[in-house]
Amino acid sequence: MMKKLGTAALVSALAFSLAACGPKTGAPPSEGAGEATATDGQTAGGGNQKQKITFVLDWTPNTNHTGLYVAQKKGYFDEAGLEVEIVQPPEGGAEILVASGKAQFGVSFQDTMAPALVGDGALPIKAVAAILQHNTSGIISLKGEGMDTPKGLEGKTYATWESPVELATLQNVVEGDGGDFSQVKLIPNTVSDEVSALKTKSVDAIWIFYGWAGVKTELEKLETDYFSFSGLNPVFDYYTPVVISGNSFLKEEPDVAKAFLAALGKGYQDAALHPEEAAGILCEAVPELDPELALASQQYLSGQYLADAPKWGYMDPKRWNGFYSWLNENGLSQPELPENIGFTNDYLPQ
Repeated sequence: MMKKLGTAALVSALAFSLAACGPKTGAPPSEGAGEATATDGQTAGGGNQKQKITFVLDWTPNTNHTGLYVAQKKGYFDEAGLEVEIVQPPEGGAEILVASGKAQFGVSFQDTMAPALVGDGALPIKAVAAILQHNTSGIISLKGEGMDTPKGLEGKTYATWESPVELATLQNVVEGDGGDFSQVKLIPNTVSDEVSALKTKSVDAIWIFYGWAGVKTELEKLETDYFSFSGLNPVFDYYTPVVISGNSFLKEEPDVAKAFLAALGKGYQDAALHPEEAAGILCEAVPELDPELALASQQYLSGQYLADAPKWGYMDPKRWNGFYSWLNENGLSQPELPENIGFTNDYLPQ
């Protein structure tokens, strides 16, 4: 469902200079850039022409992105004087395009954007809105195989993408449950079909985002056990995914950024209130999606867009800083991440 880049792979990608990191060809933009004029006849930037915005996804379109497509379909961007083009990411992810100004907004994740924020190759980006309020990821396995708690992973095979943050997270919950992490059999494997992987027992346990892969197992009547990371340790209730923007764009075009996030927020609020309609809009824009899965996933995620937050997009500084402090304490960021780095709530509607 979502592109989870390994930290090492992301660091490698960020080593290239921004000048050499233009967008890759062959990723077609989504249809539906608006044509209506803004309600006051002006763009968000103050002119008579609509402001063009490029929004780069993190992966192929899915229910994490529904609010974007709802805002497009219902004309919320048009009303704000914006013409929004939705594009798919290059191999290096959305971060480089946003940092270089080739896209104004994109999708990233608090964990995988961490190495982009510090060091000689730090990128001038920050998160400006949380798409989901809570981390919905965890470990799934076949029901009755003994992996309903982390300790049960001892002696079992786990599909890893070999990210230091991923493995440290897993080690934390296994040892916190009294298990021996060295006894977990790590199998390098990027699973694209969790149902098949579990049924064939090519691996025993997989890190998933429940809103897509977990819902899919339910639809396919596969009985599973599951535990969430945030339910075991609050430090893992970090923000994933998030909307990011470039520091220069935010400084130079604050009103445009605010107008975009206000319109986007309306799209996500609609998706939260009307999941069936929202799933239909997503499938209309992305006809290759399975409508049954899209609807079931939408019904699950609609409750996650706002959850217990005061408004859509809000990021709690305590939770943001808490996760980055954990990375620092475990030697997972060199140099260490300063407090309050990489995010702001300043561009959300007040």
